[in-house]
Amino acid sequence: MNDTVIREVTKDVWTFSRPFARYGILPMGGRSTAVKLSDGNVWVLASTPLTAETKSKIDELGRVKYIVNADAVHYLYLAEFQRAYPDAKLIGVADTLKRLSDRTIRFDGLWGRDPPSTEYGFENDIKHCHFSGFRNKDVAFLHVASKSLIEADLLLNLPAKEQYSKCSSWILQATLKPNSWTHQKVLQGLVIDMEAMKRDARKVASWDFERIIPCHGDVIERDGNKAWRDAYKFFID
Repeated sequence: MNDTVIREVTKDVWTFSRPFARYGILPMGGRSTAVKLSDGNVWVLASTPLTAETKSKIDELGRVKYIVNADAVHYLYLAEFQRAYPDAKLIGVADTLKRLSDRTIRFDGLWGRDPPSTEYGFENDIKHCHFSGFRNKDVAFLHVASKSLIEADLLLNLPAKEQYSKCSSWILQATLKPNSWTHQKVLQGLVIDMEAMKRDARKVASWDFERIIPCHGDVIERDGNKAWRDAYKFFID
C-alpha cells in the first residue's frame, strides 16, 4: 500500500508525509521536504523512504543538487537518497557519524564540524541555523521565497493527521502543540547548552516566516513565527 501523501504545500515546496511511530509506539509521523531552488535545482530534506512515487515527483521538479539530514537522528534514508542521486551534495550533522553503520555514505559538509560561517551553495534560497546546544544537533532551515521554516525535532505539531491520513484513524492519539506547557518542557529537557539555545532560538525567531513544515506532525500554515515564539518562550523571553 502506498501510504505516502505527496502535496505541493506552496509554490516550489513539496512534502512527502507518511506514518512513523517512534520506538514503534508513539505515532509521530515522518516527512521529507523538497524545494525547487531559484536556479532550477532541487534541495531535499531526506527523512522518509525514497519510494517510487516520491522519486518520480522529485525528479519532475528538477535535478537534485542538495540532500540534507536535519539532525543526528534523521539518517535512516540517506543512503538510498545518495544512491539515487550520486551527484548531489550531502550536507549533514557531524553527530550523525556516530550513529551510522553504513560507512559508504559520504558527506560533502557537516554542521558541527565545518566553521559556523560555512556556506554550502543554497544560501541564496535557504538560510540555516545549527542548534549546537540541542541534544539532536538540529538544523532549522528558512526557505525565504515561501516564508517556510523547515525543521525536524525543534518543533512538533501533533497529532500527525496528514501523515496518518491513509491509515486507520484510531492511531491518532498523541497530541503535542507548540504552545503547550508539555512541548516547552520537552524542549527544555533536550538542552545541553542553554546559552547556545537562547542564541539560536532568537535567531530563528528573527526570521520572516508564516509557515512551519515539521518532520513530525501537521504543517502549520499560518502564524508560524508566533508558534515558534510560543514554543521557545523560555529561551527567547
